[in-house]
Amino acid sequence: MARPSKELTERELEVLHAFWHLGEAGVAEAREELIRREQGTPAYTTVATLVRILAEKGFLRQVNEDRPFRYQPARTYEEVSRRLLDQVVEHVFRGSREHLLMRLVERRALSARERAILERTLDEEAEG
Repeated sequence: MARPSKELTERELEVLHAFWHLGEAGVAEAREELIRREQGTPAYTTVATLVRILAEKGFLRQVNEDRPFRYQPARTYEEVSRRLLDQVVEHVFRGSREHLLMRLVERRALSARERAILERTLDEEAEG
């Protein structure tokens, strides 16, 4: 049997977003959250399978022993998003954050809010 990948699929990430929003939840609640977020109308068994896979990969943890099982995120949004972004920088931009920034800016002009956030972040980085 093939060893499961530690990488997240797009669908697994959608389910993980539902758990980040809900905190602790069961499969049925996660499914309802996916429907609410207009992520289609996944079958209960599909969501249950994705939850099991996320638990096996260490992204969710089961918090009770009795059925129905409840889960909560084992990793924060910040941890996962940083890791995924690091992978994009390494694999797509060959480690160049400069190229990543150029692609982000050239896609569309930054809004005043985005520019202010970027400037504040850069100022904090320079000070810290």
